[in-house]
Amino acid sequence: MKYSFIVPVYNRPDEVDELLASLLGQTLADFEVIVVEDGSSVPCKDVCDKYADRLDLHYFAKPNSGPGQSRNYGVERAKGEYVIVLDSDVVVPDGYLKAVDDELAREPADAFGGPDRAHASFTDTQKAISYSMTSFFTTGGIRGGKKKLDKFYPRSYNMGVRRDVYLRLGGFSKMRFGEDIDFSIRIFEAGCRCRLFPGAWVWHKRRTDFRKFFRQVFNSGIARINLYKKYPESLKLVHLLPMVFTVGVTALVLVSAVGRVLMEYDGIDRWYWLCAGPWLPILLYAILIFIGSSVANKNLKVGLLSVPAAFVQLYGYGCGFLTAWWKRCVRGKDEFHAFDKTFYN
Repeated sequence: MKYSFIVPVYNRPDEVDELLASLLGQTLADFEVIVVEDGSSVPCKDVCDKYADRLDLHYFAKPNSGPGQSRNYGVERAKGEYVIVLDSDVVVPDGYLKAVDDELAREPADAFGGPDRAHASFTDTQKAISYSMTSFFTTGGIRGGKKKLDKFYPRSYNMGVRRDVYLRLGGFSKMRFGEDIDFSIRIFEAGCRCRLFPGAWVWHKRRTDFRKFFRQVFNSGIARINLYKKYPESLKLVHLLPMVFTVGVTALVLVSAVGRVLMEYDGIDRWYWLCAGPWLPILLYAILIFIGSSVANKNLKVGLLSVPAAFVQLYGYGCGFLTAWWKRCVRGKDEFHAFDKTFYN
């Protein structure tokens, strides 16, 4: 067998149903699916049973230990030459596995990954969040599936690895956040070849509202500092930009507030420029996001929702980054967890 799909799941039976349904449509059939139930209170066994006679499907249930260790659990039981890790909140197009197979036939790789997109059925908020995570104006396009000059680090929502390489490197670490980048870094350090497969994309639902999205990107900011402490060379200029954005927006708002106070107590409007001026770059950036997303999604509502999505994405990441920097780099604390609850809550 050539391919094994590994899907960790925590309280997401509906998502697993959609994912398994999409795997039925693959034009290549040489694969198995391993679903690892990570201590869910709402299991997906009934969903898996529904597909048991149509897919080479193996369902395992285990105590909760987080997505990284659940992926390792699944890979230990896999039979494929390559293991493909997917998050439960993705859906794969019919040509996904064919695209992977064609890329490997063209040029071998020890590890690989693909980009993600928003499906037409996603809510407007999900589409806005997807835009904020892949746009050049928010992340520099580093997660949008473009060819890059530097190294490509696969993410766990869409990541493939030769099974022998995976097992030799020990798979995912016990890091709470950023465990996929940690694994990708170790793949490179082992001298393995890692490539981007632009055609092997998935539809990725990400988070369904801005509160959950903020928590996700806050955790990502924490992960970046934790990764920096393990691999100092992994911190790039692009990783600092959300922090700069966070500090900059906060400073502009505070300057505006000072201007408003001076207007109030001075009794004249000469401080109006200090009150209104700082909002100009914020407004210009919001307009840029609105236009970019409206054109990309062909939808004005999604464009409008992309403005708060972009601010949540950058500000949340920046806050997590600064929090972790203060605790780990300034106060010298060990790796810490931002939330006591599990990653999938």
